[in-house]
Amino acid sequence: MRARIVWLVLCAIWGSTWLFIKIGLRDLPPVTFAGIRFVIASLILLLIVFIRSRPIPRRRADWILIAVTGVQAFTINYGLLFWGEQHISSGLAALLQTTIPAFGLVIAHVHLPSERMTLTKVFGVILGITGVGIIFSNQLSSEGPKALMGSAAIVTGAFSAAYANVLVKARGGHLDPAMLASGQMFFGLIPLLLVGISTEGNPLYFHWTGMAVFALLYLVLVGSVIAFLLYYWLVRNMDVTKTMLIALVTPLFAVTLGMLVLDERLSWRTLLGGVCIMSGIGMIVLRRIKERSPVSVPQVPREGNESA
Repeated sequence: MRARIVWLVLCAIWGSTWLFIKIGLRDLPPVTFAGIRFVIASLILLLIVFIRSRPIPRRRADWILIAVTGVQAFTINYGLLFWGEQHISSGLAALLQTTIPAFGLVIAHVHLPSERMTLTKVFGVILGITGVGIIFSNQLSSEGPKALMGSAAIVTGAFSAAYANVLVKARGGHLDPAMLASGQMFFGLIPLLLVGISTEGNPLYFHWTGMAVFALLYLVLVGSVIAFLLYYWLVRNMDVTKTMLIALVTPLFAVTLGMLVLDERLSWRTLLGGVCIMSGIGMIVLRRIKERSPVSVPQVPREGNESA
């Protein structure tokens, strides 16, 4: 029962992060906003790593892997995600980020010989791509070029995050998850801050409203630190295969919160595209649940979505 409660809480947390990103973007510029989030979160996670005496990587290759995947998963993915969500709804951003597993399957087919594409996986990927195409057509025809660019940015970031997850699975399965996540955050936040401050200005002069500060603290403490701790408690107390279902539930939370709190509305084409994406991801995730062993190493969590 406790594990099920934690599972639901984690779905709610990751489903709510999109709402708080949208709220924070009302007052804060996107790239620096993302960078500051991970500065604070990485410091807290590194402190946890130190207190728990987690093993530190010794090999140069491990640090290169952490740095490269950190840039992919945090600099590129979250930089594009925060930028893109300026121009689209929070619920749509969550749906588009859900394409991570679909991209992961295609990339894993190249890098992981044990995870070849099957007919079911191919059909799931095609459904997901079809959904993205429907959403893109809607954005271009009714929402305008900025919405289309925002959607494209988030999908590009999802591809980058999927690539990072596959590289970690191929070469970093021996790394401690807590050390991996905090290290990736650290390396990923550096370019975010460099690009953000150089293009968006000094953070001291940002419009730091009460809601902006609250959104930032929520994303740091609840969306990153608490969610991270809950996730790794969950994988120790629940089959890893069941935790993968989080990827199907978080977008539903995100869309519902966006409609209730921000009065966001989805057109019929966006809904149709979302159904295609979620159906494709559902086929992929459920197929992986059948294939994956309960003792498999979990991926580092990223807003509730996993790749191959």
